[in-house]
Amino acid sequence: MLRVRNLEVVYGGVALVLRGISLDVPTGGVAAVLGANGAGKTTLLRAITGLLGVHRGAITKGTVEFDGKRIDGMEPANIVRMGMSQVMEGRRTFAELTVDENLRAGAYTKGSGPETKANFEKVMDLFPVLAKRRKSVAGYLSGGEQQMLVIGRALMQSPRLLLLDEPSLGLAPLVVEQIRDIIVGVNEAGTSVVLVEQNATMALSIATVGYVLETGRVVKDGPAEKLRDDADIREFYLGIAGEGRRSFRDIKSYRRRKRWSA
Repeated sequence: MLRVRNLEVVYGGVALVLRGISLDVPTGGVAAVLGANGAGKTTLLRAITGLLGVHRGAITKGTVEFDGKRIDGMEPANIVRMGMSQVMEGRRTFAELTVDENLRAGAYTKGSGPETKANFEKVMDLFPVLAKRRKSVAGYLSGGEQQMLVIGRALMQSPRLLLLDEPSLGLAPLVVEQIRDIIVGVNEAGTSVVLVEQNATMALSIATVGYVLETGRVVKDGPAEKLRDDADIREFYLGIAGEGRRSFRDIKSYRRRKRWSA
């Protein structure tokens, strides 16, 4: 569904942020992209969706293909029309609009035809809490409700590929479980997913494949099950240290990079 090859991204013409990243998202699968703050996760999503220019960034090397067609350099609106939707970090609702209005804004490129009406009903079924608060102003929803709203808004576009940037950020554990189950349901309905997360436990529990980013590079990748069992991943991202191994907070990041590059 998505293929990224040797991608390099520079901000402001001087700051090299992505350094030759390659990844594949299988059709119908979930690809987890893990990494700490500053690893390049959000920049990767911007490069895929065409939003780098808004942030004075540019692809200087590499390619991005969506369903077999190159999209690097394409206008963001055209990428959306091809069937890709993104949920940005930070639950960016249209705070002064109602739940209904937010959802209908998500279908802007689809218009108001039968498909949009069907998608609206699907979102109401997927998020019963939103169905109860259709006329509520988005800015007054709880954090979990806002996250459900922005995911629902993205689904109004009938995406074949959904990109999620830190959907669990700042949410209570119970709400994180709800968001996890929602992502599983969306994927089982036929939508491929790129899940960018720091919460490796949640991400790897539902992913097909996983990629670990650090300082703009992929330092580990493979089937999600293999990454869950990897000693370094368990130590650095799941907080589980094996016998004779120190925990993440006792090891500097340069030591981590050295071990992964060995």
